[in-house]
Amino acid sequence: MPKTVFGRDYPFMPRVDLLSFEEIARLARVFVACGVKKLRLTGGEPLLRHHVENLIEQLAAIPSLELTLTTNASLLPHKAVALRAAGLQRVTVSLDALDDAVFRRMNDVDYPVDKVLAGIEAAASAGLGPIKLNMVVKRGTNDHEILPMARHFRGSGHILRFIEYMDVGSSNDWKLDEVVPSAEVVRRIDAEFPLEPIDPNYPGEVAQRWRYRDGAGEIGVISSVTRAFCDTCTRVRISTEGKMYTCLFAQSGFDLRALLRSGMSDAELVVAVSALWRERQDRYSQLRMAATPNMRKIEMSYIGG
Repeated sequence: MPKTVFGRDYPFMPRVDLLSFEEIARLARVFVACGVKKLRLTGGEPLLRHHVENLIEQLAAIPSLELTLTTNASLLPHKAVALRAAGLQRVTVSLDALDDAVFRRMNDVDYPVDKVLAGIEAAASAGLGPIKLNMVVKRGTNDHEILPMARHFRGSGHILRFIEYMDVGSSNDWKLDEVVPSAEVVRRIDAEFPLEPIDPNYPGEVAQRWRYRDGAGEIGVISSVTRAFCDTCTRVRISTEGKMYTCLFAQSGFDLRALLRSGMSDAELVVAVSALWRERQDRYSQLRMAATPNMRKIEMSYIGG
């Protein structure tokens, strides 16, 4: 969310347009009834939401639901213990570089990378693990940080994942030649720390898993550009005002808030959500090069990663 766009005077949505915590929890129960087993709170930055611990407590009360959160970690030193106490199980942290100047340039932030590292330690101490660390790799900007990141987190118990730079939204000025293919990332690391592939944790897992042959842990690579996984995608996203998106690269969503506030029963909501999922035809990553130039897509800051 660049400051040049989302400055102090930006007209954000009125609070009444956002889903309440109770509405979010109700939708979560509906999706669990449809077969969902994992729920992740994302953003933007979810820890900026006032009293987010109260939401986590409501979600954690839903049986058979794995509850995680993706964060920039800047607030974790102050919030990790309360988040764990509320029922959060683990966190994923976005960290694109260890070098402070590169980190700030990639993320357009005013805090140092040391603050993120402190947040990771706080989360580990609070029991929010295993912690996953997401590094978006952009050629010419931070790809020289691949090996320093691998060296730093080897043996830490954390899982470092390298994500191909994607054309999410329409404001990041994406260029194909800035993509570092996951295969290249694996080759670079394997040359210094030999790797071997390991099986997915579950069907539809987006990351390909690799482990260090010396037993120092594992890494993952997410290859939406060079190895599209549309055929096995099992993810759905809900925006903060209740729109359902069946693809990270969607142009529009389905208004679940209107259904929630229309008096529908939970059973009726299950039928509606199931029908929307069955009718999806999203294949953007497979069709990327044939997509309409300058196609407007929903920004990642709006629907999460």
